[in-house]
Order: sequence, then C-alpha cells, then structure tokens
Amino acid sequence: MTINFSKKWIKITLHVLVWMVLITLPYIINVNRSRPPRPLSSYEEMQFIKLNFISYFYWIAIFYLNSAFLIPQFFYPKKYLLYGLSFLGCLLLAITLHSIFFRLLLPDFNFNLGRTLWFNTPTFLLTIAASTAYTMISDRISEEKRSLQREQENMKTELSFLRSQISPHFIFNVLNNIVALVRLKSNELEPTVMKLSGLMQYMLYETDEEKVSIKTETEYLQAYIDLQKQRFGKKVAIETNIVIESEFDEIEPMLLIPFIENAFKHGVGMIDKPELIVDLKTENEVLTFSVKNKFNEYGNEVKDSASGIGLANVCRRLNLLYGKAHELKIEKKDGWFDVNLTLKLTV
Repeated sequence: MTINFSKKWIKITLHVLVWMVLITLPYIINVNRSRPPRPLSSYEEMQFIKLNFISYFYWIAIFYLNSAFLIPQFFYPKKYLLYGLSFLGCLLLAITLHSIFFRLLLPDFNFNLGRTLWFNTPTFLLTIAASTAYTMISDRISEEKRSLQREQENMKTELSFLRSQISPHFIFNVLNNIVALVRLKSNELEPTVMKLSGLMQYMLYETDEEKVSIKTETEYLQAYIDLQKQRFGKKVAIETNIVIESEFDEIEPMLLIPFIENAFKHGVGMIDKPELIVDLKTENEVLTFSVKNKFNEYGNEVKDSASGIGLANVCRRLNLLYGKAHELKIEKKDGWFDVNLTLKLTV
C-alpha cells in the first residue's frame, strides 16, 4: 500500500511526533545534570515549568527558520561559512532569550551561563539536525514528485500541445496567401514559403528536444509574426522588439508561441484599430517577455472547442518545468490584454 505523504493530517502528525522527541529527549539526556542546586518550592517549580514552556517557542522558531530560510539561502548554495555563522547566531539568540526569561521568572536564582549552555546545547543541536533532515527529505520527495509529474505531463500533452499551438485556420490562410502570391507572381512568394517551411520543420522535429536555444525559439516566433503580418497587412499594427544577450541561453521549445497566437486570435476582428506589441529580452540569464493586444471589452466572442487550450497548456508547463523560477502576470485593463512573463533560463 502506498502512503500519500501530501495529506495534511500525515504532515501534522509527523511534525507533532518530531516535536515530542525534540522536547523530551534533552530531559532524558540531562536527567542527572539538570537538577537545580537546591530543593525548589512549588512556586519555583512552576516558574521553571513556565521557562521551559516558553523555550519551546524559540526552538520551534529556530527549526522553521533553518528549514525555510537558512538551508535554501546558505546550505544548498554551498555558502557554508555563512550557514555556520547563522548557526552560531541562532544559538546565541536562543541563549540570550533564555537568559532574559530566566531573570524575569526566577530573579532569586543566579543565571549560570555554563549550566545554561550545558542544558540547552543538546536541544539546539537536535532541533537543527531534525530541521535539516526534515527539509532535505521533504525537498527530495517534492522534487521526485515534480519530476514524475513532468514526465507524465510531457507524455500526455505532447500531441494536444502541438495541435493547440498553430491552428489549422492559420495554416489555411497562409496557403491562401501563397496561392494569391503565385497568381500575382509576387517577389514575396519565396520568402513566404521558406518561412512556412521553417515553421513546420520546427514544429515537427525540433520540439522533440528537451530544450532549444533562445535564438532558435525567437526565430520561430519572428517567422510566425511575419506570416501574420503578411496575412493582415496594414489592418493590424504590429510592433516587435527582440533583444537577446546570449544566443546560447536555452528554453523549453514552443513555450512562448501560445501567448502570441492568443493575441492574434483575440486581438483582431471586431476591434477599432487593432494593435499588438511583442517585447522579448534576455539579460543575465533572465528572460522578460511581454505580449499586449487590444480586445473588444463589449464584444460577445464565440469560443471554439479549442479556445484557451494553448494558454492552459503553457501555464501548466511553466509550473511543472520552471516552478518558482518564473512569474506570469495576465491582466485585462483599459481595453488591453497584457501578458508579462519573467523566467530564469538556468533552472
């Protein structure tokens, strides 16, 4: 039987068990050396209980500080010196807090730094060890789960994704344009055929690769836009700005085209002075991509059965392949549909 560790109740149970061990083990270890120097009154015993109860909160805080911040920021990037200094800083903070509460709750007792370190250091080390083990195991499980989802998603969506990117209607219109150019014996015929050929070759062959160069991807985008320009002529104002810092940066293939296709699909037609703006820039291995198009806020657009498939697929792929290494914002405002994507190319 397979246990689903993603269930909340199992996570909560594991955390409770971990904290039961962390709280009780130091007392077992220190059973003969944690006794006070003289017998305690019932009031003093209660104050010691309060002090221990308060200490649980800063041990919990250190546990999750190490898990959520110190390990991702310093340990994983191999900044071991900074991690060690942070480690000592946490211990110093715990001892300082302990001394403050000790003096507040037990003013008749002298605070002994050596005794405090003797009793609290094992708890601190156990807390850090448990936090580190928990974080590494949790991250490993998450990464394996995401990798499995990625493989399953790639297999399941390969055909539907390719079909959704370039609609048959677009190909039909390009072929009609080619027929018209043949009849007119236009000089635009050869470049049009070459662009369409390159488009189809990229779709059918190069998208099998796990990643392609950003240069190849942008050439594909530009060919698609050029064919659309030829299709619509001066009816649609199209502005394209592409600036690539390094041609050797790589990206998942056909990751950006659904946004542009969506802009042409919904940004022309019953719209006054339709306009599209495409901006793409790479700098310091970070891609910023923006697509803006006008849309009819009051139009009743009839959606076909494939409407939205392209955007849904690309959003799903972004989440699976790039996770937190990307940020996608989609807004509708003042008659404009605006897509902004920021993507770390080195994941």
